[in-house]
Amino acid sequence: MGVDDATLIAGKFPDADLPVYLIDSPSLFRRNGGLYQDETGKEWPDNPLRFAFLAHVGREIAMGRLGLDFKPDLVHANDWHAGLLPLYLSLEREPRPATVFTTHNMAFQGNFPADRLRQLEIPPALFCPGGVEFYGHISFLKAGLRYADRVTTVSPTYAREILTPAFGCGMEGVLTERGEDFSGILNGIDETLWNPSADPVLPRPYRETDISGKRACKAALQAEFGLNASPETPVLGFVSRLTHQKMADTVLELLPWLVDQGAQFVAVGEGDPAMEAAFEEARERFAGNIAVIVGYDEPLAHKLQAGCDILLAPARFEPCGLTQLYALRYGTLPVVRRTGGLADTVVDATATSIADRSATGFVFDDPTTEHLTDAVTRALSLYREPLIWRRLQLQAMAQDYSWTSSAMQYAALYSAASGMPIDFGVQIADRSAVQTTRQAAS
Repeated sequence: MGVDDATLIAGKFPDADLPVYLIDSPSLFRRNGGLYQDETGKEWPDNPLRFAFLAHVGREIAMGRLGLDFKPDLVHANDWHAGLLPLYLSLEREPRPATVFTTHNMAFQGNFPADRLRQLEIPPALFCPGGVEFYGHISFLKAGLRYADRVTTVSPTYAREILTPAFGCGMEGVLTERGEDFSGILNGIDETLWNPSADPVLPRPYRETDISGKRACKAALQAEFGLNASPETPVLGFVSRLTHQKMADTVLELLPWLVDQGAQFVAVGEGDPAMEAAFEEARERFAGNIAVIVGYDEPLAHKLQAGCDILLAPARFEPCGLTQLYALRYGTLPVVRRTGGLADTVVDATATSIADRSATGFVFDDPTTEHLTDAVTRALSLYREPLIWRRLQLQAMAQDYSWTSSAMQYAALYSAASGMPIDFGVQIADRSAVQTTRQAAS
C-alpha cells in the first residue's frame, strides 16, 4: 500500500499467555498529537491509509502470508477502524477465515474522500450504494457491515434501535438487509479489576455480605473532593464524557435543583470545552456541595463509584455503557435512560420490582431535564428508606455482568460463522441463575 517502513512485532500480553502482533510504522504512527488528530486538533490527512494499513496487515496475517506459525479460523474486526478487513478478505480467491464485524457506536463511521479508492486497494466497482459508498464518501463502517459474514453490536436493545432512522445514522437499511446475520451481544466488565472487595485504591474494601466499608469510601470521597463532611447526605456521581450524547447539558441543568434537595454532586470527565467550563462554574457557585475534576483519572473513577450513593448515567443513546455496570458492582444505584445497553442492564425500582427483588436502579424515558429530575426524585426518596435502599444495593451487587455469559454467546456465534465447534472453556456453576439475572434485566 506504499508503506515501506513497516515492521511486525510479535509479543505476548504481560498478564496472559496470549500472543499480540504490533505494527511499527514510523511514517504512519510515530508522531506527536493524538490517535486521530494533530496537536492543533486537525485530523491527520492520512487517516484513511493509517487505518486501512491496519486492515491490510490483518488480511496478510489471516491468509497466512507473513510466515507466522498461525492462521486463524475466524477474524473479528471491531468498529470502523478495522472495517476494511472483512472487505479485503471477501476479495480473496483462496479459502479464507470467516469474519465477524462489531459496531460499537454507529455515530462513528470512518468516512473518507472517494479519491482514496486506489490508494486503499478498494476495487472501483465496489464504490456504489451496494458497496462502500456512503453519500459520496468511502465508509469504513459500511464496509464492515456489508462484507463481514456476521455482524454484531454491543447490546440487544441497541441492535433493535439501530435498525431505525432515529439511531441507525443512515445505515439502518444496510443492517436490515443483513437479517439474521446481525445480532446484539451485551458487553461485560472485568470483575477482577472492578471489585470493591479487592480494589487497591479504596480506603476500605467491602462486599455484599458486609457493605459497611462503603461508608468509609464515601467519607474519603467527600474529603478528597472538598465536599462538606456529611455521612447522611446523598452523594450523586457522574463519570462520563461531557458531551451531548451523555446528556451532560441536562445534568448541568439539574445541579441547582439537586443542591436545593440537600444532595452533593461529584463529576469526573472531559469533553466539550463549553461544558467543561460550565461544570467548573457550577463547582465555584456551589462550593462544598459540588465537586468537578475535568479530565479522566482511572483511580478517581474507582473512588467515585465506591464513594457515591447514586450514579447519574443518562444518555440520548448508548450502545452498551460500562459505568452503570461498574456502579452496580459497587452498590451505587444508577439512574439511566431507557436506551441501548442501559435498558438491558438496569431494572427500574417500581413497586413491583422492589417487591420481587429485581430492582437495581432508576430508569426514565425521555431525554429531558424533567424526566431526569423525576427519576432522581424517586432515587432520593428511596435513599431515605434505609432498609429498602440496602436491599436495592445488595440486589445491584448480585448481578452478573462479567464476560462469562457474553463469551458463551460469542463462542456460539463464532461456531456458526466458521462452521467449526469453538469452546472458550467457560465454566459456570449455575447457568440457570445467570439466565434468570439476564431475563430480569431485560
